[in-house]
Amino acid sequence: MSGKLAVNNLAIGYKSRREGTVALHKGMNFELLSGEMTCLLGPNGSGKSTLIRTLCGLQKQLAGNILIENKTLDHLTSAELSRMVSIVLTRQVEVENMNVFGMAAYGRMPYTGYFGKLSADDYILVQNALTKVGIEHLARHKFETLSDGEKQKVMIAKSLAQETPLIILDEPTAYLDFPSKVEIMQILRNAAWYHNKAVLLSTHDIDLALQFADRMWLLGPGKPLAAGIPEDLAVNGIIADFFDRNAVKFSSSTGNFLFDVPIRGKVKLIGNSPWSFWLSKALKRRGFRICDNSDQDSLAEISVDGQIFTLHLYGNTHKLISIEEVINLLSTLT
Repeated sequence: MSGKLAVNNLAIGYKSRREGTVALHKGMNFELLSGEMTCLLGPNGSGKSTLIRTLCGLQKQLAGNILIENKTLDHLTSAELSRMVSIVLTRQVEVENMNVFGMAAYGRMPYTGYFGKLSADDYILVQNALTKVGIEHLARHKFETLSDGEKQKVMIAKSLAQETPLIILDEPTAYLDFPSKVEIMQILRNAAWYHNKAVLLSTHDIDLALQFADRMWLLGPGKPLAAGIPEDLAVNGIIADFFDRNAVKFSSSTGNFLFDVPIRGKVKLIGNSPWSFWLSKALKRRGFRICDNSDQDSLAEISVDGQIFTLHLYGNTHKLISIEEVINLLSTLT
């Protein structure tokens, strides 16, 4: 892997008439590597979009240097930059009477010009880009008739057709349903892994970032950027440091966020199956703490055998056939 983008002593922010120059972050040093997908995360207002826009050249840095393939961003022409970085922003593009193929073909503009004619090779590149994101069958469909997830795939196909070493995306999975989010993350990871792209995307979805990101950048108000592989950041408590709130805590042992639930009692759970797993989640959600067999303070014991739940409570035995029945009975009798 090699560094496609590097920043030295970068300061980002904005200028306003009322406050003058407002610096969100100073002294930033990092690099973006080919063959990796990097996810940028942070609370609202932490400066994620400002950093994305600055790295793309859409917003001027306050200080420091941004190097793209060892060339200073400030000295690149727009034509040169368009052959190095492709950008996908959160806001959906609104066009009429444009089919999917034509929209993706805009990715070839750095090579053909706005009114340039596509060559045979250009057609193949655009078609291959649509195939990579799984929408080649939509090539002749009107762009405005697509779902949000399909439109986002078109924009990613456009960025792939642009054939840049860097792909930078600002919240590409915003407003999408969960399956579409997963598909987008898989497409971007494949672009990094199998086509040696350096991919950077901002997201609020920590769970997906933990599963898909090769590297994570964490950005928080008043905190320096923290970078590393997700597992190191989780185990070292860095993710918790950026996202924990009074009632919400990140668990380094499970990789999930935990929130306060009033404890209604302890329950022994016997069995090891998908039904046991999902019953334990339902119990915890309703305020029942799972305890081990040695605990003498448990108010109930539940044995799971297939889809049969045997509940021992207050000296009585109940045979139940759904998790809902278990939860309802426990909630009623405790």
